[in-house]
Amino acid sequence: MSGRGGGFGDELARIRNFAIIAHIDHGKSTLADRLLERTRTLSERELRDQVLDTMDLERERGITIKSHAIRMTYEVDGERYTLNLIDTPGHVDFTYEVSRALAACEGALLVVDASQGIEAQTVSNLYLALEQDLEIIPVVNKIDLPHARPEEVSRQIVQLLGCSPEEIVYVSARTGEGVDRLLRAIVERIPPPVGDVGAPLKALIFDSRYDTYRGVIMYVRVMDGEVRPGMRIRLMHAGEEYTVEEVGVLRLRHYPLEALRSGMVGYVMAGIREPRHVRVGDTVTDAENPAGEAIRGFRPAKPFVFAGFYPASGENYQALREALDKLRLNDPAIVYEPESSPALGLGFRVGFLGLLHMEIVQERLAREFGVEVVVTVPTVSYRVKMKTGEVREVRTPSEFPNPGLIEEVAEPYVHAQILTPSEYVGGLLELCMKRRGRLLNQVYLTPERVQLEVELPLAEILFDFYDRLKSVSRGYASFDYQVVGYKASDLVKLDILLNGKPVDALSFLVHRSRAYEVGRRICRKLKETIPRQLFEVAIQAAIGSRVIARETLKPLRKDVTAKCYGGDVTRKRKLLEKQKEGKKRLKQIGKVQVPQEAFLAVMRASEE
Repeated sequence: MSGRGGGFGDELARIRNFAIIAHIDHGKSTLADRLLERTRTLSERELRDQVLDTMDLERERGITIKSHAIRMTYEVDGERYTLNLIDTPGHVDFTYEVSRALAACEGALLVVDASQGIEAQTVSNLYLALEQDLEIIPVVNKIDLPHARPEEVSRQIVQLLGCSPEEIVYVSARTGEGVDRLLRAIVERIPPPVGDVGAPLKALIFDSRYDTYRGVIMYVRVMDGEVRPGMRIRLMHAGEEYTVEEVGVLRLRHYPLEALRSGMVGYVMAGIREPRHVRVGDTVTDAENPAGEAIRGFRPAKPFVFAGFYPASGENYQALREALDKLRLNDPAIVYEPESSPALGLGFRVGFLGLLHMEIVQERLAREFGVEVVVTVPTVSYRVKMKTGEVREVRTPSEFPNPGLIEEVAEPYVHAQILTPSEYVGGLLELCMKRRGRLLNQVYLTPERVQLEVELPLAEILFDFYDRLKSVSRGYASFDYQVVGYKASDLVKLDILLNGKPVDALSFLVHRSRAYEVGRRICRKLKETIPRQLFEVAIQAAIGSRVIARETLKPLRKDVTAKCYGGDVTRKRKLLEKQKEGKKRLKQIGKVQVPQEAFLAVMRASEE
């Protein structure tokens, strides 16, 4: 398809839509700052470090959590070009958001740190870009560092992309060296968008944000047609219809326009008050004259990691509910439902895209809403096939059915990519095998650098796998994964009992081959972590009715005989017997206090 009308065709030919692909800490946000500076998009007063990272968390961690878009203009050979930068999240938890942001582009900058080389996450996002058939501009960043290795990193890029060394652009995002060459390369090498302004409206939602006064603001790339205020639109997957109130482009702030046409990137406001109706990847079309089919690639956000969130103090339950409600307005990927635990009281079972997503939500609850939470052991979603033929989705150990009624249990598996120097291959393979992994492929990208492809259960990489991987490889290996589906496994529910009473929040599902070893380790950790009580506490691990491990926490002992000076021994015995009876009564009615450290100890013990 092509642009119609001379004026519009010329306008379309001068648009460039592109994204930046980079591993965490390879300088993506700093490079975006330099591009904004060189194109004079922002005034000096508006410029600051990591200008596109608007959340404090993003700045502190040096990662992009929400994707951002910004419009720049740049002059080459007397022609002014519109450059739309669609910044993408860098972490594996947000792979789907990255794929939708890339679908809104025609090109991508592949940014690689000159001192660290290509990382697994970079390769993963590069494959996403190649699937979308984007023009890739390889960029070697941080060439000003004393320990930079640009020649070696260039060889890695040439081998990975099959490009020529002359196509690589060398820059220093910190000093601004090479940024003008990069801007010229964007204009010359990334193709302009194609689209038909006369066709029915078809626009891709690649991000959204909730505004208290205006409702949901949709960030879109218009593929065909145009959208203007007063127009009636339909969200094709949600099936909802709205009237457009305002459209425009983004330059940190919103700049209203008369219309957004084919090839343009901007925002649409339509008074939408229900954030769940607006999903990343959905297609916006004209309600009166709809497009024939939606843009391909949409899928609803599906959480894979679940954890119990309980208020640190019981009276904060309502505050936690309100905080989660507000948080979901800006992060529709969060799902939650109420649950209760005998040990922790009332709380919520919350679903996340991954472990980083969970950490971010926990931190935002504390910072933005002042709600401190106790988080239980994260679990994944299992599929249980009953002997009756029914298939159930089990998200918590408490939902796990009676083993006698189960025919098969399936758990989610991931296809993982590990990039590492060759000397650490042995240790990393041993780590993967311990976590029930299976080596699929081993490719030497260079004589010193190896790419391992491994299949692993998602549950085995949840807690500290990444830390172990960094430890084994002395920080040089990088890791990335995609969930590939469910596979049958021999899983059992491991219950933790305190004085014979199961504590739901401490129970979890584990592979049968590791149950005994993990049960013993957890009992030992809990013995070290739970404070001593005035009565004896039996800490047990059990599968069904069979106890497989036990530790005993001795009671605190008060010296009741201290006041007896001399006299008959029966006086002391009488006092000791009285104390013994008191402890027995305490044991019957006493409640064991389980601190937050105990839950963390269980997480660590289950993964060791």
